[in-house]
Amino acid sequence: MNFIEALKLKSKLLFIFIIVTIGLVIIGVMGTINLNSMKKNLDSLYFGSLVPVIELSTILQTYHGNLASTIYKAKHSEVNAYEIKAQIKTAIDTINKEWKNYESHFKRYEEFSYVEYTAAEIKATNDYFFKILDALAVGNNIKDLSISNFEERITHIHKVVSKLIEYEIDIAKYERKNFLNLYDSILLKVGAVLVIVIFGVMIISYYVFKSIKNDQTTLEITTKKLKIANKKLENASYTDSLTGLYNRRYFNLIYEREIRRAKRTHSYITFMMLDIDYFKQYNDTYGHIEGDIALKSVAKILKDALNRPSDFIFRLGGEEFGVLLSETSESDSATVAANICDVVRDSKIEHKGSKVNEFLTVSIGVACCIADEALDEEVLISRADEMLYSAKENGRDGYDITTNVSTATPHIIEEASA
Repeated sequence: MNFIEALKLKSKLLFIFIIVTIGLVIIGVMGTINLNSMKKNLDSLYFGSLVPVIELSTILQTYHGNLASTIYKAKHSEVNAYEIKAQIKTAIDTINKEWKNYESHFKRYEEFSYVEYTAAEIKATNDYFFKILDALAVGNNIKDLSISNFEERITHIHKVVSKLIEYEIDIAKYERKNFLNLYDSILLKVGAVLVIVIFGVMIISYYVFKSIKNDQTTLEITTKKLKIANKKLENASYTDSLTGLYNRRYFNLIYEREIRRAKRTHSYITFMMLDIDYFKQYNDTYGHIEGDIALKSVAKILKDALNRPSDFIFRLGGEEFGVLLSETSESDSATVAANICDVVRDSKIEHKGSKVNEFLTVSIGVACCIADEALDEEVLISRADEMLYSAKENGRDGYDITTNVSTATPHIIEEASA
């Protein structure tokens, strides 16, 4: 879109903005006439009654949902002493905070006595829980706590706070009734002006938007082209330019995501590290161009062998590839690794510099396990690296597999022996 077209579009949008602004100003002037009266009623309704109800309800919820739950769990040994102390302290802090907020609101004269009574009962209840904490501190067992006394205390504070909530709700209903009466009168005045303004804006907007429709269509077409270009660019940033496989950057994104998914479902996760045997010697013998062709051939073999949507193949660098499999058991993972070794060898890519076969071969390290929260992502990679080292130590042109991913000792393969 050139400068002139952009300028025209901006002018049209500015015109709409001016019209809408004028309409809003008119509505604002009408609303301002009754603003003070409306504000007083809104403040009384919402901040005078609704917020206190929420605060009091939070206090009740904390007593029933947090403190009571903690005590019951403690009685059944579902939480330890440290957790009990922490949860009780947190709950009491919440209660004190909410009550302090409630007391800070405007109170009518007739409320004072009951508010003071409620404050005393809340303090007494909190002191009861502090005594539980003191008992735990000196080594007493929470199981010795009398449930009947505890339930009486919770039931009593529930009744006290609930009565205060009912009062606040009654006040809210009363204030709401007064507000609705005032609202009806304001609505009639503002509504008439609002209808006129909206109708005028709709008519003007119709003609303005009709005139910018062509500009919008052009913009949408340009946006679609840009999205396609961005998608191609994104794919290029995640793809190895030589082999067409995913690159290390994409591996860093996918690996973490798949590990999290496997942990959630407690399913198998397999990571393979694959290395072309004596690839440095291959390049020295046939040249880097032929070496690139060999890398492409191995990449194609991997693509053909691993074609499930959940199979991910990466070129991690040089002659090193990575394979990430989901929901593939140890035996199936071993079968896949063996099949890859066989297919690469059977492709009969000549390799005179190899010490294990006259044709190009690969070595594979496989780490497979059922993922859980204890699984360390780095250890899984290190285990696969360790198995790759073991496969090379055992003569190459094969694989080694492990399901032990609790610890790992990574090995570094020297470039000269690759």
